[in-house]
Amino acid sequence: MPWKETDPMNERVQFIAAYLSEVYSMTELCERFGIRRNTGYKWVRRYTEEGLTGLQEKTRAPHHCPHRMSQAVEAALLEAKRAHPHWGPRKILPYLARRRLELALPAPSTAGELFRRAGLSHARRRRRGHRHPGAIPLQAEVPNAVWTADFKGQFRPGDGCSCYPLTVADAYSRFLLSCSARLSTKQMEARPIFERLFHAYGLPEAIRTDNGAPFATPAFCGLSKLSVWWITLGIRHQRIAPGRPEQNGAHERMHRTLKAEATRPPARPAGALRSLLS
Repeated sequence: MPWKETDPMNERVQFIAAYLSEVYSMTELCERFGIRRNTGYKWVRRYTEEGLTGLQEKTRAPHHCPHRMSQAVEAALLEAKRAHPHWGPRKILPYLARRRLELALPAPSTAGELFRRAGLSHARRRRRGHRHPGAIPLQAEVPNAVWTADFKGQFRPGDGCSCYPLTVADAYSRFLLSCSARLSTKQMEARPIFERLFHAYGLPEAIRTDNGAPFATPAFCGLSKLSVWWITLGIRHQRIAPGRPEQNGAHERMHRTLKAEATRPPARPAGALRSLLS
């Protein structure tokens, strides 16, 4: 025996037919069809007012929206966008607000959606973010095989000026090659330190750092001016995985000692601290 197929519309038509036959009461009808009495009265009312078309599902969208843009606002926005096709909503709305004081302008997101529907703007192609290459295990079997470098972190000496200690160490011998107080983490502050170290100790095979400035950026493959300079010199740049400081654990442990010995309490003024760390 084949399955009996039905749908809500057929059920409603059968319900109305049974109701018009006057054989069953409303309570009995609702029990037979498995609906509530208020639902049964609703379909009877719709059939009485609209006929069979009233038994179809209706949209649940509101009949009106008090915050909907008026036609005058839409026309003004589209006119301004066509006059200035390279302007976005955040520039067009202040432009109109100065010239059309009587208009109740919408939010930038609403104006942007209007421009997209009208075909006057297109979604920008998202730039694909670079994937971290992953950190290889730290292997330093001879001196100058791998250097580790990092900024200790910002703190304020006694005179209130910011200090950024840049530390560079040899991963094999744990020898601290440099510990210099810098004014910022910019490339122009870090490059002279590495130039001095390269002249004094030679070029390492690799330099291991975290993903912060100036060692890495959100640019292509995380490259920065400093890391590109290292690569041109034939030095491999090893970046630890984000949020995994233990991959450069020996250097981080050295920072703990540095903080305890040189910054508690910090020198005053900053020049004395700079001479102490350099």
